[in-house]
Amino acid sequence: MARHGISARKSLGQNFLADPNILNRIVAAAELGPEDGVLEIGPGVGALTERLARAAGRVVAVEIDSRLLPVLGEVLEPFGHVDIVHGDILKIDLKELVRSRFPGIGRLAVVANLPYYITTPILMRLLEERLPVSRMVVMMQREVAERLDAKPGTKEYGSLSVAIRYYCETAILFRVPRTAFIPQPNVDSSVVALTRRAKPPVNVSSEPFFFEVVRASFAQRRKTIFNNLLHHFSGRAGGAGADRNPGGARELLLAAFERCGIDPSRRGETLTIEEFAALSEALRNSPDGPR
Repeated sequence: MARHGISARKSLGQNFLADPNILNRIVAAAELGPEDGVLEIGPGVGALTERLARAAGRVVAVEIDSRLLPVLGEVLEPFGHVDIVHGDILKIDLKELVRSRFPGIGRLAVVANLPYYITTPILMRLLEERLPVSRMVVMMQREVAERLDAKPGTKEYGSLSVAIRYYCETAILFRVPRTAFIPQPNVDSSVVALTRRAKPPVNVSSEPFFFEVVRASFAQRRKTIFNNLLHHFSGRAGGAGADRNPGGARELLLAAFERCGIDPSRRGETLTIEEFAALSEALRNSPDGPR
């Protein structure tokens, strides 16, 4: 970095992992072989990328910071099977990237030290686009990792927990101290393995509506799930705001809660993914209910 006159950019969440033991553990956790492909997000100065290149048959690393491209070119010059793509992982065409850069690859993994400030949008985009990714081994802020793996009834449990459980089986592999990075962040990190499910653990007739119900249920954590959903859906049932619509949405919601046997006085963080699925189906199938 000094030779290229580069310093980390806080605005891009750049904290470069510098501990070789942790780098090796991440690569080992990805369980890569010579027939496998790897998509890396935010390669930085290439420390992890170089190790991935030694383990996998194809590596594509997406880097948003143009200043780092010469560094990556220098570090990865010996590896002809590594491509560096300059772009924003939240904007590029991921399906086209996978199609064009990984021809003939049997198994595709994502391995990354994710920028803290956009960890959730990146994860959700990777999952929602239904890319042919079988396994993700990603490092993130420890608190976010705990939210991914949280169980109902805990303070960490939220809409992200439900979404990740819908798509993946999750395991927190190990903790990474802040001293392992240059520059040091203000928090510790965790490495998480996400294994894509063959099918979700619940059946829903509309995934967008299911996730809408989940997100709305956690809109204000101190409110009951009924009040959160009433505020969210009241405008659809009768065209009035929640404070001016004592009927309409209220009656539809109460009927849906009764049909699926869920107490409307509960809070969102107490519901399992199965209960969220039952509630969303009851709402979706309500006559004149929200869609």
